[in-house]
Amino acid sequence: MLKNKNLLILILCQIFSFTAPPVIVFLSSIIGFKISPISSLSTLPMSLAIVGTASFTFFAAKIMSKIGRKKGFIYASLLTTLSSLLAAYSIFLENFYLFCLSCFLIGAGVAVTHQYRFAAAEAVGSENTAKAISYLMLAGIISGILGPNIANFSKNIFLENVYVGSYLALSFLTFLPVLLFYFYTPEEVKMDKKKLNIRNYSELLKNPRIFQAIISGAFGYAVMAFLMTATPLSMHHLSNINIGKISIVMQFHIIGMFLPSIFTGKLIIKYGHSKMIYCGSIIFLTCIAFSYFEQNFINYLISLILLGIGWNFVFITSTDLLVKNYSLEERFKAQGFNDLIVFSVQATASLSAGYFILNFGWSFVNVLCIPLVIIILIVNLKADMLCKNSKEYKNV
Repeated sequence: MLKNKNLLILILCQIFSFTAPPVIVFLSSIIGFKISPISSLSTLPMSLAIVGTASFTFFAAKIMSKIGRKKGFIYASLLTTLSSLLAAYSIFLENFYLFCLSCFLIGAGVAVTHQYRFAAAEAVGSENTAKAISYLMLAGIISGILGPNIANFSKNIFLENVYVGSYLALSFLTFLPVLLFYFYTPEEVKMDKKKLNIRNYSELLKNPRIFQAIISGAFGYAVMAFLMTATPLSMHHLSNINIGKISIVMQFHIIGMFLPSIFTGKLIIKYGHSKMIYCGSIIFLTCIAFSYFEQNFINYLISLILLGIGWNFVFITSTDLLVKNYSLEERFKAQGFNDLIVFSVQATASLSAGYFILNFGWSFVNVLCIPLVIIILIVNLKADMLCKNSKEYKNV
């Protein structure tokens, strides 16, 4: 499967394109705290990056359906590159609002690159979709190490304007996929529009497995985003932990998010989608229980690793579950609808993280995640009950 040229290109592009999210996570709240007129707005740049992703996901799928994946991915990389340059300029000016705009635009570019996972699934046979998505997500571990390290290494290029160099370096990394996609040759699927049988959004949600996939993906991502967004601010400003240790925690969190992809696809095939989502949910609850009591470097480190693993299980599994339950002709509609809900819920969680961490503390933030995990468990139990005796869904 790794001999598939398109899949290999997507994996390489994933490495460079997805350096943007970990850099945003690593630096945006710290930069925000430095240049923001109001301390409670420190996490706004990161939140707006997620809002940019959420608000553009629907249009990303529409664009793909009109101009194709190749052009869509190239334009997205160019947008992220130019937005990173704008971020560097805004830090140079110490203009908080311009920095917020640049983060929003970076998020918009990331919205299109989130379609990599669907392109990877389409590049292989239906029996290999879980493995293809896992291989693609595994590349994120390199992004998670590469992005923050280069950002940290280049932050003092301009001594009087710390972090300008970080975003200049990011602009270079996110431009590389433009070159790589020159060699990408997607197979265009031609369909007779008169014979298309595309369900509307309510009909899609009536499929219990699609509903299960969307809700699990959305609330699993919300738990991850809520805690991940709050972590740098909690460590740096509430626990007085230095930037070097914050970098270590965030990098190990990224490793936790992507390293399990080595075996996640195989586990999905062996145990099924629901069991994997249950497992991810239990890991979420373990993370919450572990990080509730004490705020020190080791506790942050272990809880953020567990948070990443739980997200990996839930997100990859829900993506594969979605892919297996829509028809070819409705793929862009289902993908766009899924990502709109997933990243809108994620954006809401991220936007509220700054307020809750500064006003109520780390322990309270963790407790708020418990109802989200319970929702995931209830939806999965209900889907399993509805599909138990269904010939149409029982093998999914």
